[in-house]
Amino acid sequence: MAVRRLKTRVQFQAVLAGAPVAKTPHFALHRAALHSAPSAVSLFAPGVAHVGVLTPKRWAKRAVTRNTMRRQIYAVAAELQTQLPHAAWVVRLRTAFAREQFPSATSEALKKAIRAELLALWQRAMARETASA
Repeated sequence: MAVRRLKTRVQFQAVLAGAPVAKTPHFALHRAALHSAPSAVSLFAPGVAHVGVLTPKRWAKRAVTRNTMRRQIYAVAAELQTQLPHAAWVVRLRTAFAREQFPSATSEALKKAIRAELLALWQRAMARETASA
C-alpha cells in the first residue's frame, strides 16, 4: 500500500508534539507511532506509513521552491515506502537553502541537494529505529 499524506491540522499537531527523531542542516523529521495514543487510531489508518510536509514561507520565500521541496519529499518517501516503519512522519524545513548557492528557484542542483539531504535524513531516522528496536 502506498504512503498516505497527512491532511489535517490535528494530524500534524499529533506528530509535531514530540521532538525530532532526525535532523540535517535544512530539515527535521518528526515521528509519531500509530499505536502510541488512543486518539491516534482515529487520526491515522493502521498498517501504512503517513507522511506530511511543512515548508514555511519564512525559509523558502518562493512558492515554486516550496512545491519543489514537497515533491522531492513525497518522491523520496514513496521510494522508501517498503522500508518505512508504519508511523506518522512529518518532514519540516528548518532553515533556508542559500540563495547565493542556488539562485534558481527550482534548479537541478537544488533538487539534487534536497534529495541527498532527505535520503540522509531518512537513513538517520531508520538507523535510530533499528537501534531502539
